[in-house]
Amino acid sequence: MRKILLAALLLVFTSAVGQPRRVTNMDAGWRFHQGDVMGAEAATYDDMDWRRLDVPHDWSIEGDNLRENPGGGSIGFFPTGMGWYRKTFDVKAFDKNKLYSIEFDGIYMLSTVWLNGHELGTWPYGYSSFSYDLTPYLRAKGNVLAVRVDNSRHGNSRWYTGSGIYRHVRLVETARTHFAKWGVFNSTMHLTEKRGYHTCKIGVGERR
Repeated sequence: MRKILLAALLLVFTSAVGQPRRVTNMDAGWRFHQGDVMGAEAATYDDMDWRRLDVPHDWSIEGDNLRENPGGGSIGFFPTGMGWYRKTFDVKAFDKNKLYSIEFDGIYMLSTVWLNGHELGTWPYGYSSFSYDLTPYLRAKGNVLAVRVDNSRHGNSRWYTGSGIYRHVRLVETARTHFAKWGVFNSTMHLTEKRGYHTCKIGVGERR
């Protein structure tokens, strides 16, 4: 019964906002530089000599495991350090009335993200997913997403972590009224030997 109720709520909400959530995979077509670079967050920075690759990517596993590497045995003596990723992209059917965000499933670690030269934020933790609102700075064509990754602070894990954008990336488009991220969930409020009582909660995103 609760599945039918949830499906009905989803149908009503989708009809109300007019368009469903659109998710675009952003794994392909990044440029990468191992090491720190001054000014690489700028949209006009020339990255044509950087390595071209797809994420997920781990630059540590590509290096040599040497005993003198500063990460030590907890990372298998592989190199860590710092790196930059940049991606230039267009937005298909760009709509100024929609909201756009970028979702990272995981970056190890201490990442800072810019869009078109505007800093979106810093996420220090390497194991959890996070997202940023792109809407104020996004345009239809020629967007530049830049990510600086700092895995030079050693002793941050008890096992091999890798370095870089090691999980998937997505561009998410929603209507201005939308389900909040992780805003729909079901929980068991009361459980007996014969049946359980559930509640469905829905978080609605802002209208801006």
